[in-house]
Amino acid sequence: MSRKVIPIQTEIQGEPMVGKPSWLKVRAPMSKEYKDIVQMMRDLKLNTVCEEASCPNIGGCWKQGSATFMILGRVCTRTCAFCDVETGRPDAVDLDEPVNLAKAVAQIGLKHVVITSVDRDDLKDGGAGHYATVIRELKARQPDVTVEILTPDFQRKADSCLNTIMDAKPDIFNHNLETVPRLYRSVRPGARYFTSLRLLQRAKEVDPDVVTKSGIMLGLGEERDEVLQVLDDMREANIDILTIGQYLRPSEKHHPVMKYWTPEEFDDFKYIAEKKGFGMVASGPLVRSSFHADEVFKALKLRRNK
Repeated sequence: MSRKVIPIQTEIQGEPMVGKPSWLKVRAPMSKEYKDIVQMMRDLKLNTVCEEASCPNIGGCWKQGSATFMILGRVCTRTCAFCDVETGRPDAVDLDEPVNLAKAVAQIGLKHVVITSVDRDDLKDGGAGHYATVIRELKARQPDVTVEILTPDFQRKADSCLNTIMDAKPDIFNHNLETVPRLYRSVRPGARYFTSLRLLQRAKEVDPDVVTKSGIMLGLGEERDEVLQVLDDMREANIDILTIGQYLRPSEKHHPVMKYWTPEEFDDFKYIAEKKGFGMVASGPLVRSSFHADEVFKALKLRRNK
């Protein structure tokens, strides 16, 4: 796997951007479907990354009956500069969560389920066993459902953590690289770029049939050439699906937006990524890791079957 050596950035450089461009403005969620899902999540004591990470697409996705569930609690053991999820000391794992989540999936009528979580560095297995239980519960109750998981990096955990998850047979294994290597110290200080990259590569080695997926955000201070290097690294790790979206600052306490990339620039990255050999690419200002995840997966399967 090629490694371009890039000096580590220790300070945020440049001027933060002020004011969102027109293509990033979305309507607040008000639909009945949205309100119904909110109530159901509260009744079943479930969390969604849609809410916890302040996703701009929450209104549209929930109106269509699509949601990304966040397991293992609402409190993360990491402090990433871009993330709006609460950081601190997590609660005990809810052992009823797998069953309740499966009930929610049945009520919404989902055919494709996205499961993510906070980082749980406090757990010996990083939460891998809980992921496996959730996957098995979903597939036992709804055999036709496809399961996409968006996992932590399991840094400093045993290799068996990944094996535990892969034994449960998720359909898509997703882990986001988030940004370019140079920005990890300021943006994602608790993680390591090549640890994340290797996790994705190992998932494919453990189960060659699994679809692997990863994503990055633009607007944190990266340069175009650095983004292209990340795409090359992803392809060498045999990643199938790529997502690229615009970073939006959750609050004044978070990393500033250094640049708003234009829709045309996102289209350019999509074109280049497809030429590099990714099976499917979703690239746009409002694209997030689980954005239209079911449609992207279906499109990839259709392309493979041609």
